[in-house]
Amino acid sequence: MSLSPQWLDELRTRITLSSVVGRTTRLTKAGREWKACCPFHNEKSPSFTVNDEKGFYHCFGCGAHGDAIRWMTDQRGLTFMDAVKELAAEANMEMPAPDPRAARQAEERAGLHDVMAAAQQWFVEQLASDKGARARAYLARRGLDAHTIARFGFGYAPEGRQALKGGLKQFPEELLIEGGLRIVVEGKDPYDRFRGRMMLPIHDARGRVIAFGGRILEAGKTDAPKYLNSPDTPLFDKGRTLYNLHRAGPISRQSGRMLVVEGYMDAVALSAAGIGDCVAPLGTALTETQIEMLWRMVEVPVLCFDGDAAGQRAAMRAVARALPLLRPAHSLSIVRLPPGMDPDDLVRQQGVAAMERLLGEAKGLLDTLWEHEREALPLVTPEDKAGLKARLMAHVETIADQDIKALYRRDLLEKYSAFAFPRRDEGPAQWRPPSRPASRPQAGGRRGPWQPLPPAHPLPETAAHAARGGPNALQAQLAERVIAGLCRWPGELPTHAEALSRAAGQDARLGSLLDHLESGGALETGAIAAILGADVPTTAACPATAEQLAEVVAMLVERPILEAALQAATARFDSDPDGAFAEQQRLLKRKLEFDTRLRQMAEAEQPPAQAETGI
Repeated sequence: MSLSPQWLDELRTRITLSSVVGRTTRLTKAGREWKACCPFHNEKSPSFTVNDEKGFYHCFGCGAHGDAIRWMTDQRGLTFMDAVKELAAEANMEMPAPDPRAARQAEERAGLHDVMAAAQQWFVEQLASDKGARARAYLARRGLDAHTIARFGFGYAPEGRQALKGGLKQFPEELLIEGGLRIVVEGKDPYDRFRGRMMLPIHDARGRVIAFGGRILEAGKTDAPKYLNSPDTPLFDKGRTLYNLHRAGPISRQSGRMLVVEGYMDAVALSAAGIGDCVAPLGTALTETQIEMLWRMVEVPVLCFDGDAAGQRAAMRAVARALPLLRPAHSLSIVRLPPGMDPDDLVRQQGVAAMERLLGEAKGLLDTLWEHEREALPLVTPEDKAGLKARLMAHVETIADQDIKALYRRDLLEKYSAFAFPRRDEGPAQWRPPSRPASRPQAGGRRGPWQPLPPAHPLPETAAHAARGGPNALQAQLAERVIAGLCRWPGELPTHAEALSRAAGQDARLGSLLDHLESGGALETGAIAAILGADVPTTAACPATAEQLAEVVAMLVERPILEAALQAATARFDSDPDGAFAEQQRLLKRKLEFDTRLRQMAEAEQPPAQAETGI
């Protein structure tokens, strides 16, 4: 069907926009315009205007703008053609004549709509009959009242391979087959698709029945799927349909929210509990088309999938499909349900307030992506952490919008850096492990956090360690300081055992000390010195306090990771110059802070007395 611009302009002139908008939004006359609180976002004072003379609405708060057709697609959730047809009927305008092929297809679809409506009526009648007793008992166990059952059109498909055919004998069997109600198997007579199931109709955006979902009633029946949906038909495409959209769309325009749950029974349960702005996909992960449909309703729909592993996998599949589609102001947010619970369970056990509380804690797509990948695999070795970064950047590369891609890359790299290279300082001149009490006595009788001296001159060891091998020599000096500190405070070894296990390969003495700890040996200065023997540090400066020992341990672990990350960033210049440069600058800044702190420690450290250290 071809709709010319002239025909559409004529349609717009015959429609009074305020009358269309006023059906769902309370308008107040204001001069030559109408005003209202915007139906597209929550506000207390009206910023939404409707101008009949110019034929458009506009919100000065959120920027929503459009004509009567746009209102029908955005506010009602209709497709463009459905919106035009509904407005044309209101304006007493005939739609342009379609071509013969399109006319035949439209006639076939009209016949299928009649079939589906009749099938829905028949299923409802069967639920009310004696045959539907088991289905009624099932609905009662689910806590669904009569109003909800009638509102959502629950029905029952009785046992029997030819029951539906007998109930819809006024329609040719070809239509029943085309509508997905009957199954054809070569060499056998056609038979009913739905048998012995509680039935639920699936509607299009205009509220017409286009398919069915059937839930088995016998819990012990393992040879049949628990849920069975209609196949794809000329009316029904499961990847382009969202269950309950025709009810949830208008509600979401008022609430400013759209909730996506995993199954249609969850949508029914939440609607019955008062959360009507919810929809569900139909047996598949959320598709790209469904995401676009949701974005026509709200800019950031909320995904609320089951708390089990399968539900979280479904949520991440939706995240992966949404990333390439992201555009300014449009995203997804994610709610994690308690493990082993779905929305229906949560509402029945803890009430609707618990569900609303979880919805208020929904996390953004970026945070969800970060948490999922961070928790997906163990992150112990540098290689593990590098794998985390690679997975995150692989997701980023799928984003088409360049501005959003750059922002995701920056934010995820910042999260990664904070995780892989944690900052120990509370300011640019301090680097102090937060786990140690700040009030612990310091060298010289002072109390409170260690105060570094201002930078004065390069670290004395810097030139020497560069001449003796650069970073490797510096690591050796750090290891000397750590071991000297452990000799002075052997009781600190269990505190730092996990961190030191990552650095044990840098110095064999660290491995010996960790073996001693694991074997349950005594943690005394004499015992530590006995283990190390001739390898006891004699010249390295010992940290002045246990807090400074913790700092040196952290530096020993972080320094090789920092060097490796800097090398990796430099190697990426050819493939990603902008990202590599930004990361290199951040790492260089961190390295400068690292070296500055090391210099300050060297200037402040005082060699411990022989009697005090035992070395």
